[in-house]
Amino acid sequence: MQINEEIRDREIRVVTDDGEQLGIMSASEALKIATQRNLDLVKIAPQAKPPVCKIMDYGKYRFEMQKREKEAKKNQHQIDIKEVQLSLNIDTHDLETKANHANKFLSKGNKVKVAIRFRGREMAHPERGLEIMATFAEMCSDTGVIEKPAKLEGRMMLMFLAAKPNK
Repeated sequence: MQINEEIRDREIRVVTDDGEQLGIMSASEALKIATQRNLDLVKIAPQAKPPVCKIMDYGKYRFEMQKREKEAKKNQHQIDIKEVQLSLNIDTHDLETKANHANKFLSKGNKVKVAIRFRGREMAHPERGLEIMATFAEMCSDTGVIEKPAKLEGRMMLMFLAAKPNK
């Protein structure tokens, strides 16, 4: 934002901090009025014809903007990606435990990356990995949906689950 002497336009539309229109005048005249009132001249709409400048306390305005940004940031929810690692010869109880963890993550609104690492001769049976992934997705179906289906990438099979949208 341009303030005070930085405004070089020949003529500008001037508005007070109350919203009162002072009309179109030169930048130097507007700056004189602003200094008489111990305030700053701030260009708020540079794309308008003529540009609109407002007479206001710039320090107070900046403080309010920072306060609003901080409040907006506080209300923002960051989505994390949690990872659950499975193996090809996982037992049913272990699979249920991992699914419970994934359901907790999904209920908090996070995404879950499910990974199976194939070791040695396990690479000969990618269909077993797909079965385990399908079973896992079924166990998590009440809290999440498959965002990216299971796919073999090198020695890893990956699948992404996302939280179900609230209706």
